[in-house]
Amino acid sequence: MFININGNIIDEREAVISVYDHGYLYGIGVFETFRTYNGHPFLFDDHFDRLKASLEELQITLPYTKLKLLDEVKRTIQANDMVDAYVRLNISAGSGEIGLQTEPYHSPQIIIYVKPIGEPVRKEKRGVILSLRRNSPEGAVRLKSHHYLNNILAKREVGNDPSIEGIFLSQEGVLAEGIVSNLFWIKEGVLYTPAISTGILNGITRQYILYAAQKLGIKAIEGSFEKEELFAADEAFITNSIQEIVPLYQIEHVLLPGLDGSVTNRLIHHYEQHRISLFSRTEC
Repeated sequence: MFININGNIIDEREAVISVYDHGYLYGIGVFETFRTYNGHPFLFDDHFDRLKASLEELQITLPYTKLKLLDEVKRTIQANDMVDAYVRLNISAGSGEIGLQTEPYHSPQIIIYVKPIGEPVRKEKRGVILSLRRNSPEGAVRLKSHHYLNNILAKREVGNDPSIEGIFLSQEGVLAEGIVSNLFWIKEGVLYTPAISTGILNGITRQYILYAAQKLGIKAIEGSFEKEELFAADEAFITNSIQEIVPLYQIEHVLLPGLDGSVTNRLIHHYEQHRISLFSRTEC
């Protein structure tokens, strides 16, 4: 497998970073993950916009334009002879002295990882409420950062079964998000999802779903909700950029329609229609 480090495509066995990289020493860095469908990087513009905003929050200068970064992604995919790929775009602060730095970072490490991913297959999962609470964001909003201990501890709680997704409650005890996903449910035709103010990540697929719901005439409500409201749902699903839209067939003791959910299927169909062409949700 070949990896792209700062524009250089090299064998993964030869890839190295500095031991003084503040992404390694202090976790100062962010990443984006997305899929390509027949070579098309779905919602790349939306991923780039979030990445740029996160880097500004961390005071990391991105030396690439959006088009340059997209070109590097395509080069990396082509070097690995792929068209359907899982892409992780990782940007760390870069090297610095040991100690907390207050000055901006101007020489980040830009690493692009890819791996093959099969044709999308519709599947469903079981949701469980985690005993571990979602940690509070370390800044004003949650970034897709290198700080993943809370997620790892949650994954250890539920185990390695890929058919199970753990659902976090916030520190205040309201519904938050999945370990690697955002959470949605439907009640009497209305779509519900936890608000960003609960401390969740504003996922790119989450943003797409809310935009698509508006286009499809599905009322959507973001807010603060108790877990009992999820237990009373008619349908529920989780989302992320790699797994797409995954219906839940059960949450704790509550059985749900899973893949047979009518509103969920409308959203899945909308997603499948657009994933091979859109660069931004606003194009649908």
